Amino acid sequence: MTGSDAPRDGSEGARPGREALTGARAGRRRRGRGRGRGEQAMVPDAEFSSYYGKPVLNRPTWKALDIAGYLYLGGLAGASSLLAAGADATARPALARTAKLGAAGAISFSLVALVHDLGRPARFLNMLRVVKPTSPMNLGSWLLAGYAPLTMAAAAADVAGRYRVVGAAATAGAAALGPAVATYTAVLLCDTAVPSWHEGHRELPFVFAGSAATAAAGLALAGAPTGQTGPARRAAVLGTALELGAFRLMKRRMGLAAEPYGTGRPRTLLRAAEALTAGGAVLAASAGRRSRVLGAVAGTALLAGSAVLRFGVFHAGVASAEDPKYTVVPQRERLRARSGARRPDGGVP
Repeated sequence: MTGSDAPRDGSEGARPGREALTGARAGRRRRGRGRGRGEQAMVPDAEFSSYYGKPVLNRPTWKALDIAGYLYLGGLAGASSLLAAGADATARPALARTAKLGAAGAISFSLVALVHDLGRPARFLNMLRVVKPTSPMNLGSWLLAGYAPLTMAAAAADVAGRYRVVGAAATAGAAALGPAVATYTAVLLCDTAVPSWHEGHRELPFVFAGSAATAAAGLALAGAPTGQTGPARRAAVLGTALELGAFRLMKRRMGLAAEPYGTGRPRTLLRAAEALTAGGAVLAASAGRRSRVLGAVAGTALLAGSAVLRFGVFHAGVASAEDPKYTVVPQRERLRARSGARRPDGGVP
């Protein structure tokens, strides 16, 4: 008996033809034909998987504490350098010193975290052998190599009270590089194939910029006298608005790839980050100017919110790399859209 001779009910001896559908397509066709007749699909819907159960993408091997800490401390340093330059320009010496020391300390610990994740200091130095404009990691290494000494010089000159011209030049140089230091890590994440990082490439740098501003403001509120923290309070409010607004816009535009941000550990971390950041900004704007204690509480909340945000983004990216659907479904949608654009009538084949 051949495949064409087989009865429709699949009785003995029946063999499927070469054109038979398999997987999820077969299940959908059988459900469609059997609708109203009580038939059930014999083949279950396909699950997203790959050979031997391996994910489509390799899971990022970065250590969460090292890399999320590196992302956070770099943002804190870059924004603090900007705040320090503004404080110098407006004659707020205590605020300037707090920001300069914060920038120098944050970038130092950021480099330590990066080298610890790399395993050997030589691996960081090896990235400085060439200049590759198409590599965010390479350009970021050169950026850190130029920025870190400037923050050290600015902080040392301020503490020593000498070499003011050198200190002012170093402060200005660090402030010029500060925005790039605060945001290049977002470009570094978005340049990977990890869905929940890559799909947010338009807005994630703005999220990190806002988060860096709130962290620097938090450090200033916690360490500087209340009378000099006016720029920090304004930075806290503006940074919070930028961070939360850009993050919501990013999730709305990302489609399916935004799902890991709203599930599991990332959801918990990001909700905590939003509460800490928003609460810290409100407290800084309303009571931070009247009470040193409340200002310090607001600053601590802002620092914690910025840190938790980076950990939430990190874990969301790891989760999206582990589940193949976040890679496969957007690829199919883009392919379908391109195929439809080539049709004269605009329809999808």
